[in-house]
Amino acid sequence: VRLVESGGGFVQPGGSLRLSCVTSGFNFSATSMAWARQVPEKGLEWLVGIWMDGTTSYVDSVKGRFTASRDNARSTLYLQMDNLQPADSAVYFCATEGGGHWGQGTQVTVSS
Repeated sequence: VRLVESGGGFVQPGGSLRLSCVTSGFNFSATSMAWARQVPEKGLEWLVGIWMDGTTSYVDSVKGRFTASRDNARSTLYLQMDNLQPADSAVYFCATEGGGHWGQGTQVTVSS
């Protein structure tokens, strides 16, 4: 099982980034997925769950700003992040349902 995130970087407040998570080694189309983030000295924050049919459920802190999607044909998960703020700075991870498998994370830094 492999999950590889990409798309992180440095952005100014109000900017946007699109994260990707390319997966392999399991039946992606039959697996619910999630995005989470972690800030040093803070715990892990689950951001969004995305079910096999694309149904999503967001945490309030990102609702209306972040959009998760999936391409089952490409076994890839996406996270479109708009109107980013400094509080969104974190390492972002994709994970399989329940946190059984994780990617290595991609750093997002929001600063002026």
